[in-house]
Amino acid sequence: MLSRTADNLFWMARHIERAENTARVLDVAHRSSLLPLDMEGTEAYLWYAPLNITGCAAGYEIKYGLARADTVTLYMALDPDNPSSIYSCLKSARENARSVRGAITSEMWEVINATWLELNRLVSRMQREKFPDFFDWVKDRSHLFRGVTLGTILKDIALSFVKLGTFLERADNTARILDVKYHILLPSVHDVGGAADYYQWGALLRSVSAFEAYRKIYRDGISPRRVAELLILRDDMPRSLHACMNEVEAALIDINGSSGREARRRAGEQHAALHFGLIEDVFSQGLHEYLTDFLEHTDLLGREIGNAYLSRRDHFETIPVRGSMQVQ
Repeated sequence: MLSRTADNLFWMARHIERAENTARVLDVAHRSSLLPLDMEGTEAYLWYAPLNITGCAAGYEIKYGLARADTVTLYMALDPDNPSSIYSCLKSARENARSVRGAITSEMWEVINATWLELNRLVSRMQREKFPDFFDWVKDRSHLFRGVTLGTILKDIALSFVKLGTFLERADNTARILDVKYHILLPSVHDVGGAADYYQWGALLRSVSAFEAYRKIYRDGISPRRVAELLILRDDMPRSLHACMNEVEAALIDINGSSGREARRRAGEQHAALHFGLIEDVFSQGLHEYLTDFLEHTDLLGREIGNAYLSRRDHFETIPVRGSMQVQ
């Protein structure tokens, strides 16, 4: 496969996953904003969380200044000047898909193209109270694309690059959601175990479609340690770090090639740490430190994948792949 084709497939999948993840982040932010939080500057403090998760804080501050619900939502959902907004991600996904029409199925193209056309119709009549429905629509379109992809594409190297982009982006996002909740939405130890704490953790689980899974596995109250275990170490949870790295490593093994040896080594190293890791070790290191280390390794892995397989090796620079988060 040409590196140009691999590049477009990888970023097509990654942009669609990023659009869905951004919708999930904004959805949980809107849910959390309905909870009573007793602190000064509550709105700005709360709404810096989604900006930090997506690495958009610097660009937002230049354009809007202080974080507010309406402007953060618009910037992250519909602003074409924000390269990580839902609008920009779906636009980029369509452009990448159009470049590889011969490597994807007609059904995959039709889903992406219809999503882009419908998005432009929605933007013209979007109202603030309709944003929760919009987030659900974005998630539904992402689910539809993945279902159509798995149901129609030949199981060859093209599918491996689609999976690689999808699960690398998903791992990055899950780590960020968990870290920002732990360090921004719960700034005081006195809040632990309170009603706001319970609903925040519940909203986080819902943001990664893990609330029902948590109830089925643990069958009792929500605790930070068990949420972390579910979203980091359990490989039967679809959006956990372990499950994502299972898929990333498998995709890299399928792609193979001598140029990808270092990428496979890094992926195997991350996967082994998750496969044999214990939640006690995670918390003894510190959850924030553990997740920061994971994100740094994931960023390095992405760059190795770019160097080994993709044509636009500077693409990780032109689109803000999330570096270290800055807590406001």
